[in-house]
Amino acid sequence: MPKFSANLGFLWNDRPLPDAIHAAKAAGFGAVECHFPYAFDAGAVRTALEATGFEMLSLNTQLGVNGPVDFGVMAKPGREAEARGYVDEAIRYATAIGCRRINAVAGKTGTTDEAEAIYRGNLTYACEAAAKHGLTILIEPINQRDAPGYHLRTIEQGIATIEAVGASNLKLLFDCYHTQIMQGDLTERLRASLPHVGHIQIAAVPDRGEPDAGEINYPGLLAAVDAMGWQGFVGAEYHPRGGLEEGLGWLAAYRAGEAQLPTHPRGERGGST
Repeated sequence: MPKFSANLGFLWNDRPLPDAIHAAKAAGFGAVECHFPYAFDAGAVRTALEATGFEMLSLNTQLGVNGPVDFGVMAKPGREAEARGYVDEAIRYATAIGCRRINAVAGKTGTTDEAEAIYRGNLTYACEAAAKHGLTILIEPINQRDAPGYHLRTIEQGIATIEAVGASNLKLLFDCYHTQIMQGDLTERLRASLPHVGHIQIAAVPDRGEPDAGEINYPGLLAAVDAMGWQGFVGAEYHPRGGLEEGLGWLAAYRAGEAQLPTHPRGERGGST
């Protein structure tokens, strides 16, 4: 059975991060991950993690001085000092709370050759700095529907970047929602890329709701991932369609070994991947 982590960038994001960690524990998740924890005292976050027995699986580098307009700066020409400052900040916070992975957010660049060269240089810096603390750097392909112009778009592009940088602590964040929108063929794409994968995330397509409806057959996909030997967590990074607790039936079904793709009153049943 998959092990699920709660992404607190989307789930229980209406409360302080330490409280969200406790809520995820009460709901039955096995770990947590987040986006931008920097407004919260690292000591309080670590205390909540220790009290729940949870690991914070990942956190993100900052989006940039222009926020969502930038959507990251790791691949933005002329912003190297800013990007590396965010890497340093993320490493400090991650080490303070015992988080082992940092998602280095690329930014909207139009995917030019210049931007890719900047990206690889900044990732080399990030990997060297992270290695001193035993940390992994993640890179995540993001779909062009939600983030037009985002630099990293496909799994294969991500693997090419990882191989070019050549750092053993640079891994792929395989987000099934983004990859289904951009490419599909999730089972075989996961199988081919698994040696490079450092984390997996899920959400329904097309609405990014709970993973119990829509066009991805998650029970089948996650059974295949188990058969591939994946030992890590699967991150639940979705926007609840209604009440958050009301929508957690999918998690209870997996924990009871009863997960299937039902006709769901809060979403359309879809086909398999």
